[in-house]
Amino acid sequence: MDILRFITAGSVDDGKSTLIGRLLYDSKSIFQDQLEAIEKAGQVNGQINLALLTDGLKAEREQGITIDIAYKYFSTPKRKFIIADAPGHVQYTRNMVTGASNSDLAIILIDARKGVIEQTYRHSYIVSLLRIPYVVVCINKMDLVDFSEEVFLNIKKQYLEFAKDLDLKSIHFLPISALNGDNVVDLSTSMPWWKEKSLLGFLEDIELHTEEESPAPRFPVQNVIRPQTTEYHDYRGYAGQIRSGHFTVGDSITVLPSGLKSKIKAIDTYAGSINTAYAPMSVAIRLEDEIDVSRGDMLVVSGQEPTTSQDLEAHICWMDQKAMTPGSKYLLRQTTNAVKASIRSLEYRVETSTHEKKEQTSLGLNEIGKVTIRTAKPVAYDPYSQIRGTGSFVLVDEGTNQTVAAGMLL
Repeated sequence: MDILRFITAGSVDDGKSTLIGRLLYDSKSIFQDQLEAIEKAGQVNGQINLALLTDGLKAEREQGITIDIAYKYFSTPKRKFIIADAPGHVQYTRNMVTGASNSDLAIILIDARKGVIEQTYRHSYIVSLLRIPYVVVCINKMDLVDFSEEVFLNIKKQYLEFAKDLDLKSIHFLPISALNGDNVVDLSTSMPWWKEKSLLGFLEDIELHTEEESPAPRFPVQNVIRPQTTEYHDYRGYAGQIRSGHFTVGDSITVLPSGLKSKIKAIDTYAGSINTAYAPMSVAIRLEDEIDVSRGDMLVVSGQEPTTSQDLEAHICWMDQKAMTPGSKYLLRQTTNAVKASIRSLEYRVETSTHEKKEQTSLGLNEIGKVTIRTAKPVAYDPYSQIRGTGSFVLVDEGTNQTVAAGMLL
């Protein structure tokens, strides 16, 4: 079975944690001891507080909010799922960016009583920025608006109006009540006007495809394997995970950033040698020539090379309490590569609730902006919009070893 990774996003009290709890509860994906624990923890409106299945921090339970990203795993006969429950508060934007970075789909919740609000704009912009291919807009708490189809259609129209400015490829709408379970796992009898699938039915059946990704083969080298034993005296394998595309024995290879060339002699796996390897397999590639390849280099098929440059443009989400100012120096980590870098300029800051671009001299915690970066040596990369695996990076403060920013290369 394939795996669908998705994130839930929305404003505070829109019911994100309750929705995930309902998915787990109604799909029979909760262990008995978990069920007993949340039953003891108390009820909401006479029902089990399903939000406690994801809100695990003490502060989250005391305040009734989500602070950190919580990951939950469950499966049905059709598919496996990894869920990221993202916080709704503005001050936890960085947590949402982290959770969304590996997601294939985003569920954006809207309170049926409130309609589209500022946080809806903010989270939709981040989903667009992170190139999440599928968006499901769940209009929640339909039980509090008498399951009105008119309310649902008005919010749908409102969302589509502002989403025209965003690069969202696929948007679907669902009316639900997470608290009562309407249209979450089972179709609701209270909304006979809804003729389509429930949320779980949609998640099970949606076809995952990677039309957004370039097929160009990319293989960042993670480790050089040299056993130097009697049996494998001359063995030299370059180990790592294929980020995109596929590699076949006999392919002409270019090593970046050096530009050295060779051909693939063999592709080894734990189970033995294979002729072709595809993303996201982890393999060891052997080359015909004894050339200098080390951790941080990238193997690509000749003729399909990515951009190699020391001058980078990127969108970044700032994650540190200390503001970012141009001229600051950091360690840039991209794929298996680590290189010293400095932020040359801040082009603009994005007002995520309105999508406006504002001139500013620094970026504060949770703010998103466009920057130019200069690296100490050339970096091989693809635009994030084409290949996430080679177009994303983080900036690390070498003094504190803290990750201060997550970035998407342009």
